[in-house]
Amino acid sequence: MNSLLPRTESTMLIPLILSGGSGTRLWPVSRKNLPKQFLSLTGQGTLFQQTIARTQRLPDVAPPIVVASEDHRFLAAEQLLESGIQGATIVLEPVGRNTAPAIALGALQAVERDPEALLLVLPADHLIGDTQSFTEGVALALPLAREGWLATFGIRPDRAETGFGYIRRAEPIGDGAFRVAQFVEKPALAVAESYVADGGYDWNSGMFLFKAARYLEELDQHAPDILKAVREAHASARKDLDFVRINADSFANVPDDSIDYAVMEKTQRAAVVPVACDWSDIGSWTALWLAGARDANGNLREGDTIAVNTRNSLLRSHERHLLATVGVDDLLVITTPDATLVAHRDAAQDVKRVVDELKAAGRTEHSFHRVVRRPWGSYDSLESGERFQVKRIVVKPGASLSLQKHHHRAEHWIVVSGTAEVTCDDRVFLLGENQSTYIPLGSVHRLRNPGKMPLEMIEVQSGSYLGEDDIVRFDDAYGRS
Repeated sequence: MNSLLPRTESTMLIPLILSGGSGTRLWPVSRKNLPKQFLSLTGQGTLFQQTIARTQRLPDVAPPIVVASEDHRFLAAEQLLESGIQGATIVLEPVGRNTAPAIALGALQAVERDPEALLLVLPADHLIGDTQSFTEGVALALPLAREGWLATFGIRPDRAETGFGYIRRAEPIGDGAFRVAQFVEKPALAVAESYVADGGYDWNSGMFLFKAARYLEELDQHAPDILKAVREAHASARKDLDFVRINADSFANVPDDSIDYAVMEKTQRAAVVPVACDWSDIGSWTALWLAGARDANGNLREGDTIAVNTRNSLLRSHERHLLATVGVDDLLVITTPDATLVAHRDAAQDVKRVVDELKAAGRTEHSFHRVVRRPWGSYDSLESGERFQVKRIVVKPGASLSLQKHHHRAEHWIVVSGTAEVTCDDRVFLLGENQSTYIPLGSVHRLRNPGKMPLEMIEVQSGSYLGEDDIVRFDDAYGRS
């Protein structure tokens, strides 16, 4: 247990993990249904799990509140389980409305636990290399938060960076803390260089510490329309499995705004605690290249790669795929089973334009990987044609798919490993390795793994329409029916 934070206060310290966002600048690895915060990009675990792990270094910390997208609810729940976290609250945003409303949702949840609760707001997609320095920064911010300040954490800049906002410090107000003089938008390069030379500016990290009730007071003062709409949506929330579902119709009326614009730039009680904790928001492939362990030629290489006369590049290959480069410098080359990105490092911020073009063309590569994760396991679309599709399906031990039927396709199931319990209309039977069965069009069926090992099987679909929306669910353990 870290001794930097003495147990002198009974006030509950609750981490609020903001795990929305789609990470479009990290395409093709980050996609809408599996964004960067739930990926393992560097170090142990995913960025989300690394964020959770940092909070566990704080003494007497309460179970976290996670604000997540509806689409990512099972990812968040599963990764919390893998991290050994119990008692967490997962609040589901029906639609993204930026950080001010998301934090308000978390604050309303927090004051239900403890009216004096302290809220440590952390984006789930940030990388922090020096956890000790981060923890020391939290220790410095705690007294300010208890006194009613809204503390943010500024990152000591080590270069002129145009991709971040900046915070200008005013006079000191405590040990290692300052009143905020000004929040500055992302600057031009010459301006950023002047900020670094000045020494009185820090990067705006988007991490905060304050009393939940104080944030709600400030939001009520400076953006009352946001708080009113969030309160209405939260008041009609309902519990569903392990999730708190916010009313979609009410939340659609919430104004879209960031905490910086709605509160921090307007409050008279904004404080900044500068920290040097090897921080990155992993906002682009170049940011990941900067944060990674590069070789003698300046290359960050992941997966099966060969780099001949290659310098200052990021090379990332996927499983069972060799990526080779010859005579190139300053490139980003990222491969996945269904897409490859080649870009100059200086153009990393423009990767999102590829995602925009995919959306405009009605394609799916911005949303889904070839391997799609589900709460029961995953499937990999191996091959498809006009009237057929072949999938590799993996079902977790004890898990089952919904009881369902299809109007437009039939299916053949072949067990590769493990044991399958098959329901097909009024029959329930087991299949072992190398056994198969046929599910006729229109049959009510279910697949379950009754064993203790993963079930792996091949599914061959055939029919006039093979879309994932051709599913009628009758019963589902995950609340999707």
